[in-house]
Amino acid sequence: MNEDSRATSRSKPDFEATKAYLEAHSGIQGLKVLPPEAVDEAVTQFHRDGFVVIGQALDAEQLEILKLGVEQAVAEIVALDPKGKGNRGPGRYSFGGSSLSRSQLHRPAWQMLLSVEPMQRMLDAMFGCQDYRLRAASGDFCMPMTMDYQRLHSDVRDWVDAETTPFSAFYDPSGRLSLRDLPCPYICVNFLPQDIHALNGPTRQIPGSQKSRAPIPRLEQEPEWMRLSTVTPVPAGSMMIRDVRAWHGGTPNLSNEVRAIPNLEFYAPWFREPIVPGISIDDFKKLPPRAQQLAELCVPASGETFITGPTLKAP
Repeated sequence: MNEDSRATSRSKPDFEATKAYLEAHSGIQGLKVLPPEAVDEAVTQFHRDGFVVIGQALDAEQLEILKLGVEQAVAEIVALDPKGKGNRGPGRYSFGGSSLSRSQLHRPAWQMLLSVEPMQRMLDAMFGCQDYRLRAASGDFCMPMTMDYQRLHSDVRDWVDAETTPFSAFYDPSGRLSLRDLPCPYICVNFLPQDIHALNGPTRQIPGSQKSRAPIPRLEQEPEWMRLSTVTPVPAGSMMIRDVRAWHGGTPNLSNEVRAIPNLEFYAPWFREPIVPGISIDDFKKLPPRAQQLAELCVPASGETFITGPTLKAP
């Protein structure tokens, strides 16, 4: 976002009132940040609420690698958008939607995340095996002084047609079953390179919504408790593991810092959708064996040219 836009946001008469209100009320009551060894409790909470937060997932070296990688990616993306229009609303950007490969797996920082051991242990338990596979390496970020809320949404939906839902695969011609009737089809793991607090755009999560067939409310319909149902406070180095069906959305970033939540997304062993290649074969061969196993579906087919780079319009 450019300086003029930030100045305008700061001058809004409701800025200080909104800031004070969020400081006083934002945050899920009783939110637990579980330690990495609490695998059984994490699995129970994940299946109950549709998300769980794990602290100390990254060590100091991993956290520094992620911070630097995110800073580089943010700088390249924002440079394409001097007016701060974003690609997920003003001041908001999808890391995947800002790459020609719909992924940031070509970056070493995202590749490093494949080897985070607490993540592997949690996913092994949540999926019940090691046969899950990487879908993409993405996430999003929100610029300072972004005043608006992002509408609640889900990251997956049933197939409609090839144009409306090109990356959705589940379809029941009888109309009896939905993805929401099934076990979790894929899991998103967001990593936090910075502390998350009430004022820097924490994600709001609606507990238990992963199984709901109710219409997701529009912003003007959303009850106040949902607006305040934010995953905060959470320290840097943590990870949030999400059932992608659960309702979630962005909140205002009233701070002076970029809030980024890079992620890895993993398909359940029984679920697959079309995948855009996200890593070159040369970089893939440099990954550790377990990381190669996870990312094997993200490699270009033999003879296929791997193309990536920053963009504001996903292919």
